[in-house]
Order: sequence, then C-alpha cells, then structure tokens
Amino acid sequence: MGGFTEEQEALVKTSWESMKQNVPELSLRFFSTILEIAPAAKGMFSFLKDSDEIPHNNPRLKAHAIKVFKMTCEAAIQLREKGEVVISENTLKNLGSVHLKKGVIDPHFEVVKEALLRTIKEAVGEQWSEEMEKAWSEAYDQLAAAIKAEMKEESAAAATI
Repeated sequence: MGGFTEEQEALVKTSWESMKQNVPELSLRFFSTILEIAPAAKGMFSFLKDSDEIPHNNPRLKAHAIKVFKMTCEAAIQLREKGEVVISENTLKNLGSVHLKKGVIDPHFEVVKEALLRTIKEAVGEQWSEEMEKAWSEAYDQLAAAIKAEMKEESAAAATI
C-alpha cells in the first residue's frame, strides 16, 4: 500500500462535490441499497425500524447518510495529508459507543461499504472508474478500521467494569 495519492484524494473530493448537490436522493438511494444487500439491517436504524418503506423526508436518515459520505471524504483528505485517519477523540468515542450499542459487527461495515460504492457509482455515472472505486474504498476502510478499533476498546473497557 503505497500511501494515499493526490489523485485519489481529488477523485473522492470531486465526486463528493458533485453528489452533494443532491443529498436527499443520495441518502434514499444509499439506505435503499443497504436494505437491499442486508434487509435485516433495518432494525438497526431507529428511523427505519417502524416504517415499511424508507422515509423520504426523515432528517435523521439524511443526516446519517451525509455523515457517512462526509466522513469518508474527510478520511481521504487526511490519508493524503497525514497518512492516517484522524478523528477527534470525542467523535470517535461517540461513533464507537453508538455502533456498539446498536450491535454493529464487522460484516455490517462491509454492507455499508458496498452500498456506499454502489450509490456513488450510480450518482456519478460517466465519471465512475476503477480508480475512483479504489480511492473511496481505501478511505472507507481506514475510517471503518478506526471505528472498529474504538468499538473493541469500548467493549473491553465495559467488560472490566
């Protein structure tokens, strides 16, 4: 792994810039894809649990989708600048404990990654390339690794109380 390149960072940033224009549709597509891949994931999201369909105007659904995209994009920038993903301790702790409470396990991160990549692919159309997929994958993997590590720490800490 020869580090995250400037090209990779640019691919993530430009595709996110173009997708950002259409966040409501992007969010819906992202969550629809998650449920397509893993229908059981529905119970893990408070805003999906009690509804038969994906709520179109749910602000929490939008906020969650935006967070995933934005954090992955930020991860790409940090990988390029610092060679690693740096998340503030509070944010990381919060992400760790929320995901832990919801019962998120490693395979779930793969589902979200798959949904993320499919959503981007549909959203950017002609711009999509193997390089773009690689760049988003790498950024997401590093971000997920940071969250998973925090979850491990949290569950270890909980076990010792």
